[in-house]
Amino acid sequence: MIRLFSYAAGAVLTLVLMISLFGTVKEAIVSPAAASVEHEYHREPKELKLASDGPLGKFDRAQLQRGLQVYTEVCAACHGVSLVSFGDLSALGYNEGQIKAFAGSGNFWKIEVPSINPDTGEAATRKPTPADRFPSPYPNETAARAANRNALPPDLSLITKAREGGAAYTYSLLVGYEKQPAELLKHFPTAKTPDGLYYNPYFANLNLAMPPPITSDGQVTYGEGSPPATVDQMAKDVSAFLVWTAEPKLENRHRTGIVVVVFLLFATILGYMSYKNIWAEAKRKVALKGPLDPDNQARRNRAKGKAGIEG
Repeated sequence: MIRLFSYAAGAVLTLVLMISLFGTVKEAIVSPAAASVEHEYHREPKELKLASDGPLGKFDRAQLQRGLQVYTEVCAACHGVSLVSFGDLSALGYNEGQIKAFAGSGNFWKIEVPSINPDTGEAATRKPTPADRFPSPYPNETAARAANRNALPPDLSLITKAREGGAAYTYSLLVGYEKQPAELLKHFPTAKTPDGLYYNPYFANLNLAMPPPITSDGQVTYGEGSPPATVDQMAKDVSAFLVWTAEPKLENRHRTGIVVVVFLLFATILGYMSYKNIWAEAKRKVALKGPLDPDNQARRNRAKGKAGIEG
């Protein structure tokens, strides 16, 4: 009885779910959801090719150095890279003296590290050392929001891994600021970009609190032998730099992956050759046991004959 009741309850529940599903599908077909402005005008990131792309990719040190320069002169005023230390810049090709000069001279890096005055015990700041991580431009979240119309500038250490599209997203965002299209306002008159925000079709909701950081060619002065510092080039360079901050061991991972693939390929070939030369001709031998064993059958027949049992 209990089993029949369980079957009946299950059947009723299944029927209710099927009716609900049918109703939902019918509603979606008959009355589809109205298109939103984000769905209509949001764009996927532009294509971006970097030297670090692909399983064999390697960082372009010169591009990373230019990206560091763009970050230092343009982005560092609002965004930190708290997971990177000044000493890590040796991976970009800088020597110890250059790193010390970059961190502590004040000519390149101007934000000081929070510290304590040893004489008074009060909060103070000091020049960074190679052992320090890049300091945040703000002392705390409250100060960061107060300086940016209550918008919190994200830390950029992992931004290319935290955003869909990675480096292509950051690149597209930096070069994607534009005037809001008249067609958009015609179809969605209530979607006008509010004062204090900036229209960017590569941002999720189209309106971004960050003003355009890279505004003109030559905003950053590159060294001799570098490509022209166009808006497009500076956006690519800083995006490449942020790929490095997110995964500084990328080249090691690629090298390790190649070694593992070669080893597995070699092991597979060796295993197949061993099979062909050693085991392919071996026959599986099955030992008969129990009543089907010929020795057991002979002994059983002899015992039956002595006992006078037929069959």
